[in-house]
Amino acid sequence: MTSSSKAWVKPAIAAVLLAAAGLAAYSTLNTKHSAPAVTFVGIKGEKITPESLRGKVVMVNFWATSCTTCVAEMPQMVETYNKYKDKGLEFVAVAMKYDAPNYVVNFTETRQLPFKVALDVTGEAAKAYGDVAMTPTTFVINKDGKIIKRYVGQPEFPALHKLLEEHLKG
Repeated sequence: MTSSSKAWVKPAIAAVLLAAAGLAAYSTLNTKHSAPAVTFVGIKGEKITPESLRGKVVMVNFWATSCTTCVAEMPQMVETYNKYKDKGLEFVAVAMKYDAPNYVVNFTETRQLPFKVALDVTGEAAKAYGDVAMTPTTFVINKDGKIIKRYVGQPEFPALHKLLEEHLKG
């Protein structure tokens, strides 16, 4: 074989490796991971279990009363919940461990939050959801318990509503 007839070997190998890397990245990014099997504790001490959420589309929103973006987005979260609750949406607002429980209860009562509000006093829920540290962080979980979207910061609500509508059908 002459060197000119072997010239295609290195580019071909590079192309195969690049295609394999692309396929691996695509499958990793498109793999939906199961939501952690976390039992949340509501502000009145009630348990919000994975079993009680099964079969529903669920939004889990990690937030804090000291987070200005969290406070600013909350009216739109309430509107989103009210718009889709009758179609099967469940919503759990999880206050971060550094948020004083009495602040969370006061915020929930004065704003008349209509959805479940939980306290993550140990930080275990945030840890289970991938070490959530930035607030707000919102997860959308499909009826099969798979995380389909993670928002860090305030979601773009029209896109969120479209995503919910797609998954609340049927």
